[in-house]
Amino acid sequence: MLYDTFGIPPIWGVVIGSLVVVFYCMIGGFITVVATDVLQAILMIVSLVVMPILLLFVMASHDLDLAAAMRQAGASYVSLTGGETGAAAVLLVASGLSWALGYTGQPQLLTRIMLLRNRRDHDRGKWVAAAWTLVAYAGAMLIGYLGIAFVQGGLIGGDAVARLSDTEHKGFELIFPVLVNTFLLPVLAGIMLSGAISAMMSTASAEILLCSSTITQDLHGNFARRKMEERRALWFNRVVTLAVGLAAFLLALTVRDSVFGLVSYTWSGIGSSFGPALLLILFWKRVSRAGVVASFVSGTAGTIVWKSLFERQTGVSERLTSFLFAFAMAVLFSLLLPEKRAAAGGG
Repeated sequence: MLYDTFGIPPIWGVVIGSLVVVFYCMIGGFITVVATDVLQAILMIVSLVVMPILLLFVMASHDLDLAAAMRQAGASYVSLTGGETGAAAVLLVASGLSWALGYTGQPQLLTRIMLLRNRRDHDRGKWVAAAWTLVAYAGAMLIGYLGIAFVQGGLIGGDAVARLSDTEHKGFELIFPVLVNTFLLPVLAGIMLSGAISAMMSTASAEILLCSSTITQDLHGNFARRKMEERRALWFNRVVTLAVGLAAFLLALTVRDSVFGLVSYTWSGIGSSFGPALLLILFWKRVSRAGVVASFVSGTAGTIVWKSLFERQTGVSERLTSFLFAFAMAVLFSLLLPEKRAAAGGG
């Protein structure tokens, strides 16, 4: 079994990972999460840079031709449009680019931007993020192409090929662990796989901390009759963090979708709800409270409806459709129910 190399059930990975994430969220809070994010980002870059280099040496030692292997695999694997043409290709590309739309509404990312102290920090962070993204994505794409070459060249076979042939992106997201377990020593394999796990832990810790702070500060802090003393508030925050982590753990045990599908679904729901509202607040003076609420509701509802009823039949991602729907509803309700000051001033 791919994930059962040492006879350890995969559930223990979920348990240990959940305990580690919840523990450092409870103990250190936001500063600890940011610090661990930096270390996790470094580990991810190491994995995405070192792994392709090692695989290139393996390919050279077996005299594999990457270009020939890609041609043999067919357009559905190597084409930028997945072998589609015309309108289908346009929709496929638009669905892929729609990941960018979701960034505008991710609270766990926006809180990092809010911490910028000055313009200098902004400029420095901009270039660091751009460089990191280029290196990481280039390494990830190269790993995928090399995986195609190894499958076509017969270096990967048996149960691994069956797993990679799974549908709905499940096979594609297994290529990295398959390559790691096939060509690296166990110690190196553990380090490389930690890079992928770092991405999951970074997002999980940010979401848990965001949920707990929303409950303790935004909800309890605004509606409680009396303000808690500092020490008691600290323990209350830790208890809420533990409860949120436990709820996330139980949800993780019940879902059956792929990691790609789950990330796309949540990315769409959060990004489509908050993204249009945030953009309109920043760049359109006539946005109203009704428009903001419409964005929240329609972004969430649009994601659920499209994912459940139309995504499979149309092939168009819920990330694109729900964002456009929420944006349109925010504009529509802002025009139908404007703020009084906007109506009096004529916009």
